[in-house]
Amino acid sequence: MSDENQNNSEEVKEIKEREQIPEQENVKLLKNKLRKREAELKLLKKEKEELKDKYLRKLAEMENLKKRVEREKTEFYHYAFSEFLKELLIVLDNFERALKSGVQGDGKSFREGVEMIYRQYLDLLMRKGVAPIEIKNKKFDPNLHQAFITEESEDVEEPEVDEELQKGYSIHNRILRPALVKVIVPKKK
Repeated sequence: MSDENQNNSEEVKEIKEREQIPEQENVKLLKNKLRKREAELKLLKKEKEELKDKYLRKLAEMENLKKRVEREKTEFYHYAFSEFLKELLIVLDNFERALKSGVQGDGKSFREGVEMIYRQYLDLLMRKGVAPIEIKNKKFDPNLHQAFITEESEDVEEPEVDEELQKGYSIHNRILRPALVKVIVPKKK
């Protein structure tokens, strides 16, 4: 039997049953059904309002979280280097002391003081993961070196570093600044 036929037969049964029940009882049954439907509707409306309220609260919570993360990110960018900068200020203080003593003392002690500050500064950078790029075997490496000046020569077969003009540095094995170099290249024929 198809669903449509089954539904029709159930309706027919229901109609026959209603005809057998007195009119008052039929009204009573319909009123009870109506009350149940109204109660269900009321419950569903209440659930809908609760879900809407939860949704709006979560939405506001997400918006507040987004604003807080943005604020924290901005603060982080502003103050991320504060500890590093405090350490740099110590080096700056030593430079100021050296400059003051340079006026009063001899040139030798001034030079020693500046060399000491240089070592202190280099040590600070090394502790932060910054290391100078060493030129090995005078071989030119475009990943580590930036050719500032080139000169042709018959004495070389491959590009070679002749002179380092400015030191290069890496930070945690990543290039921070390539070394600026003078490169000797093979003469073109």
